[in-house]
Amino acid sequence: MGARSTLIAAVATLAVAFAAAGSGNAEGGAGAEPGRILAKPPHGRVYHAAFPDFGGPESRVSDARIRSFERLTHRRIAWAYFSNNWLEGRIHFPAQNVRAIARAGRVPFIRMMARSGFAAGPDPNFKMRSIAAGAWDPELTEWCDRARDAGIPLLVEFGTEVNGDWFRWNGRWNGGGRTHGYGNPRLADGPESFRDAYRRIVDICRAEGANDITWFFHVDVGGWPKKPWNRIAAYYPGDAYVDWIGVSDYGPLKPRQPWVSFRRRLDRSYEKIAGLSRTKPIAVLEYGAAEDWGKPRRKARWIRRAIRDVAADRWPRVRALSYWHEQWQNAGGAVSDLHVDSSKRATRAYRRGVARRVFRGRPRFVSR
Repeated sequence: MGARSTLIAAVATLAVAFAAAGSGNAEGGAGAEPGRILAKPPHGRVYHAAFPDFGGPESRVSDARIRSFERLTHRRIAWAYFSNNWLEGRIHFPAQNVRAIARAGRVPFIRMMARSGFAAGPDPNFKMRSIAAGAWDPELTEWCDRARDAGIPLLVEFGTEVNGDWFRWNGRWNGGGRTHGYGNPRLADGPESFRDAYRRIVDICRAEGANDITWFFHVDVGGWPKKPWNRIAAYYPGDAYVDWIGVSDYGPLKPRQPWVSFRRRLDRSYEKIAGLSRTKPIAVLEYGAAEDWGKPRRKARWIRRAIRDVAADRWPRVRALSYWHEQWQNAGGAVSDLHVDSSKRATRAYRRGVARRVFRGRPRFVSR
């Protein structure tokens, strides 16, 4: 099947899924103004989603991996989360991955990852101020054109876990707390340049008519460094640019790291996250914990309690829960296994948790 035929088939498949879910749109096609965005689920419901192990670069997308995760968990996912890495200084729209997810009848969630490589530290190409100043406008315009032409609703974030210096768009690598090198002299250069880069990307997509994008702003529940300039509010682009607020809340990511509950970590930061906006819904975009083979009950308990607390509406603005299903090997050989099926106990805890009626695997879209 040719690329055009494949895209048409993918769009048709996804359109059927949206129709079954109820789009909330009274009229207009995929590219109709003013565009469709992800609505909050019905009252008392929470979207269930995942990164269903798309491999080490987080971009080996296939409908088979989506189906495998859904068979494993006995639950449909509302979206499939993956990375759009700008490796070697190349910005490209991930059309093939979008088609694969659409073929599965799920919503593509694209993480725009402005990184030329995977190591931490300053990026040799994608400085936030260069994006904000328009140096990458031609490439970003093409990206937005292709997003528009996909003809389906997309979920997109720029700057995953922006308050963590493990990523290159964090303020530490873009001016930090200095105030004399960029923009407003009363604001820290690092966060301010990210904020402006985010706004520029959204503005370009809107100017190009890519109106079926739901924009997420994504922070980590903890973040690093613990500096006053690295507060999440300093990065926030504003309600006019953000549709949902996302957060990551992980347990231990390596064997024998200390266990801190999902509840405890989110309790510490929930008010700050909710305080970014009075109206935007919040999604837990990433959560998970590495298996501790010496104490196999711990991960199962961590998962069980995390899902239980979200289902119980402990944090009223949290309307989505997306698990990070992956395994990788660390330097030194230790394996971090976040897979839902790292043990029978973990699998059972996850399945029972998301079996609650509160969780919803069919997205609902409304006119912007």
